[in-house]
Amino acid sequence: MSTPSFAGAVDLGALAAKKKAAANPGNSLTIEVTTADFETKVLAQSQTIPVVLDVWAQWCAPCKQLSPILEELAQEYTGRILIAKVDADTEQQIAQALQVQSIPSVFAVIKGQLIPLFQGAYPKEQIRQIFDKLLELATEQGLLPSVPAESTEQGSDPEVVEDQVDPRFDLAVNAIEAGDWTQAKAEYQGILDSDPADMDARGGFIMCEIFERTDGVATPTGDSYEDILIRADLAAAQGDWTSAFSHIISAVQMSTGNDRDTARTRAVDYFTLAGDHVDVAAARVSLANALF
Repeated sequence: MSTPSFAGAVDLGALAAKKKAAANPGNSLTIEVTTADFETKVLAQSQTIPVVLDVWAQWCAPCKQLSPILEELAQEYTGRILIAKVDADTEQQIAQALQVQSIPSVFAVIKGQLIPLFQGAYPKEQIRQIFDKLLELATEQGLLPSVPAESTEQGSDPEVVEDQVDPRFDLAVNAIEAGDWTQAKAEYQGILDSDPADMDARGGFIMCEIFERTDGVATPTGDSYEDILIRADLAAAQGDWTSAFSHIISAVQMSTGNDRDTARTRAVDYFTLAGDHVDVAAARVSLANALF
């Protein structure tokens, strides 16, 4: 079963976390992250706690100033923020997926959503203000902190609050883990039949379709309509919405009839998955221009 190195705004890793949004293993407030465990340590964790990505390197002097500050603040915000360290040299796949331009770079992930925070070695007080805003956003997103603000006195043990698991998603998640996209889609469709407004189920269904279409498929070298559709899906599976939008709109422009309807539908599905990605608004305009 093919899996993305870093899925974007809505991804199967985040949806699978509905089965069990596990508490931070060992209650460590700072963890090391690799490409292999990014899904479990970052995407799944972000369902219950804001995850702050510290992208650093051994040779980076500002990184050596910033990382201890982040770790100190993680202690101050005990149980409410998790620091995930990413070595940009050894984990180049993650750095590329994050589109890191310089280091240190700091990002947040809340419920699978990537939020760029800052680049460079910021002072502690300024980072504390950023973290406060991050926690406000996490609250707005309905993400429960592990420790209420009034219970974070020094020396107190964090009280882990487990996320509520929606049992309707269990069968879909089991099918995803087995790589059975047809069954997973059927389970998500069952949820949608009873609750058409369930955007998690809708996102899960769309992503299953994308992964089903791209499972084991190599990037094509041609420029046919079918090749461009595949490139669009492969980009979407990686969360590369800029490329996905560009390819799918090209497919709309070069097609007619049923082929155009197919490309238009996929473009709309991409918009659903990408959420508030910065390129969505412009891509919607481009799609409208391509259609009319």
